[in-house]
Amino acid sequence: MAAPALQQPSYLLANLKADWTIKPLHQRCNEMSKIIDDFPAKELHAIFPWLVESVFGSLDGILSGWNLRYLQARMAEYNIAVDFLGPSGPMMKLVYKLQAEEYKYEFPVSYLPGPIKSSIQAGVLPDCPLFHNKIQFPMSGLLLLNPFEYYMFNFASSLIAPKPFQNYPPGQHGSCSDSAYFVLVDTYLKYFLPTEGNVPPSPFSDTMGTVASPAPRSPSVPYVGYGGHSTSLLKRHITHQPSVNADPAAQEIWRSETLLQVFVEMWLHHYSLEMYQKLQSPQVKLALLQYRLSMSSMLCQPPAPPGSGTLHTYQEPFMPSEEHVLVVRLLVKHLHAFSSSLKQESIFSSPSTHSHSSPLEELKRVVVQRFVQQKLYVFLQHCFGHWPLDASFRAVLETWLSYIQPWRYTGEKNNTQADGQNRTVPDKWASFVQENLLVYTKLFQGFLNRAMRTDLVNAKSALMVFRVAKVFVQPNLSEMIQKAEQLFLEPEHAILQRQNRVFLTPSHGGSFLSSRQPMGTDSVFKVKSHVYSLEGQDCQYNLMFGPDLRKNVLKLIQIIAQARQTAKRISDHSTEMAANNSFLSWFSVGSSDHNNTFNGGEMDDMGEGVKKTHEFLDKALDYLCQIFRLNAGQLSQLIGNVASVDDEGASKQLPDCIPSENGLLLTDLGRLQIINGLRRFEIEYQGDPELQPIRSYENAFLVRLMFQISSFINARFGDHMEALCSRQDLLGSTGRHYLRSSSKVAEQWRKSPVTRQMRERPQRARLSLRVLASYRTLLILLLLYMLFALLSFSVLSSTGLILIISFLYELLLNFLHEKLKTQ
Repeated sequence: MAAPALQQPSYLLANLKADWTIKPLHQRCNEMSKIIDDFPAKELHAIFPWLVESVFGSLDGILSGWNLRYLQARMAEYNIAVDFLGPSGPMMKLVYKLQAEEYKYEFPVSYLPGPIKSSIQAGVLPDCPLFHNKIQFPMSGLLLLNPFEYYMFNFASSLIAPKPFQNYPPGQHGSCSDSAYFVLVDTYLKYFLPTEGNVPPSPFSDTMGTVASPAPRSPSVPYVGYGGHSTSLLKRHITHQPSVNADPAAQEIWRSETLLQVFVEMWLHHYSLEMYQKLQSPQVKLALLQYRLSMSSMLCQPPAPPGSGTLHTYQEPFMPSEEHVLVVRLLVKHLHAFSSSLKQESIFSSPSTHSHSSPLEELKRVVVQRFVQQKLYVFLQHCFGHWPLDASFRAVLETWLSYIQPWRYTGEKNNTQADGQNRTVPDKWASFVQENLLVYTKLFQGFLNRAMRTDLVNAKSALMVFRVAKVFVQPNLSEMIQKAEQLFLEPEHAILQRQNRVFLTPSHGGSFLSSRQPMGTDSVFKVKSHVYSLEGQDCQYNLMFGPDLRKNVLKLIQIIAQARQTAKRISDHSTEMAANNSFLSWFSVGSSDHNNTFNGGEMDDMGEGVKKTHEFLDKALDYLCQIFRLNAGQLSQLIGNVASVDDEGASKQLPDCIPSENGLLLTDLGRLQIINGLRRFEIEYQGDPELQPIRSYENAFLVRLMFQISSFINARFGDHMEALCSRQDLLGSTGRHYLRSSSKVAEQWRKSPVTRQMRERPQRARLSLRVLASYRTLLILLLLYMLFALLSFSVLSSTGLILIISFLYELLLNFLHEKLKTQ
């Protein structure tokens, strides 16, 4: 009787695989829910890995699964998937059902983030306790995970797994925050890391017994090795993994710890701290630069195989997607809210009462510093240094700004004052600023370097500068940063002379987040420990309010002022073009600007964007002056210097060039100006107006016909037209208005980087009839003929009236133009 029972799971799995591809999602979920309820865990054990892969896709990205990252709220499958995979849904019920029987599942080490994979393959135990007691011996390249861990590893991996383009649902891309995956992450965080109450117990705790934590902690050593402060685990080789007696109190939050560690390790631990510290060495930076230059000059040659003598060891090629960064920001925001929900009596508790706090309260106390800080700092550093200089950097920027503003997620209302000004940062957050000093200062320096290489005329780039300045201008924040820097610079011999030095460590029941230690020495220790643990003992710290960074800020202010001037010119130009495209100018027959390639809607959009740019840059300038205490005189001098340089170069906004026989040639400075967006060539037609391409608002046949007629007239009567234009009376003025004189054409051609032969070519006055090929002109003529037909005018008389009216209209325009010129 046992044989059929052993074969039934395979039979069940075969039936599910056969029906899975032909049935709709809602039917598959309903049937799977019934199977989970009806079948025992022993029979569900075989289908669990297949079900997880069918939902989240394969780890190599070949199978796309349900495409949770592209399921939007407007789709019919959205609610079905979210309900099935929710914390209280059928999928999690299956996880708990298998968890109660202590089944194990294999997860390949090769799909772990690079630093973790390298550590395990080198035989060194990773510092995160999540991987303890899960490595098989002899080394097989597999982790043994319980059902909950296996599910969460696959769920987290689906965010970073490569996705072939053909697997994307066509035409169904939407906002990341509306996707089913994003909503599920938010739901899991709120369920397993609640800001109010406790974690709901497992539904199988009452009937099947308590589900044991796979890697329990000892109550006497809370959270050892969860962060970068413990180095013993980094040196411990995988030779022995002792078992630890389970802590009954830890049963309450083991799922919370597991979920948090999986998310942090899979989403943030793609860049090792050791590698980051190596890259901070000036020698390594120089060697890396030389290596990249040599590689760029040898692109046509086959690459050399990587070895110990090359810098391939410094390359960590993983680059997060914008969606990845937005999910990390969601994690950061929730952890701040989770940590801020710590009870006030627990925050200021004594060591004796701290030992009696609940495991969830203890987790809230250390969650940000121990789990997230180190890996998020290195993650953001890599993004700041490698992310493209475009608007997509906004996701990285907002993740950084969310982390350095934990006071925004305390649940308190009225975070801003009634007058719209930022609320003062409470003094209780000074400890957080000290323990995260580098996240404020060094990343701010990295942002400055990016901002100085960005086109700030773009409204989205200007918005990012404004956002950073608005955050750092919050009252009391800059003072906190300066105080933390002073603590870091305090000499060590002064600390040694102090009395009552008590440094509590996690092994003594303390926490680096605890505020019950001596205030002075503890603050100094926090700052120094934070900086040295992340940057290394030989780091050269650059003060945020020091002279070096102040020079960069002044440079950024000059760039902002220059961008404001450019935005103003674009705004004036767009206003002028909008006026030219007004309703009255539409009836102007004689004026046609062939270089105007923007329609009215595009000019309006450009004008709105420039207005926003000017507004963002104005506020950013004001905020930067407040942060770095620049007085009005210094700001006026900087802006005045930019304005004077801008006035001198107003007539020549081309990139730096040198004249040659074949026109203008770019210099190295000109190339840099184009690359950095400081200068650019005007994209407009500057050749012979008669020979420019046919426009969309022109009739091609009529353009060619009018050109032939104009050429015949110009060849036959060119000398007479030139003599007429040379007269200084009314007839000469009228002739110069209707005929394209040589001076006007030559002036236009001198603006263009043309050859010497073209510049020296003599120009003659000539007639242009191309305006008659415009659909606008044809429509006006048709309306006029219809109007005169209604007034009983013949075709010949209508033609004469139209010519007379056009002549008088153009004569009036010419007279007004001459009057304005004389004034």
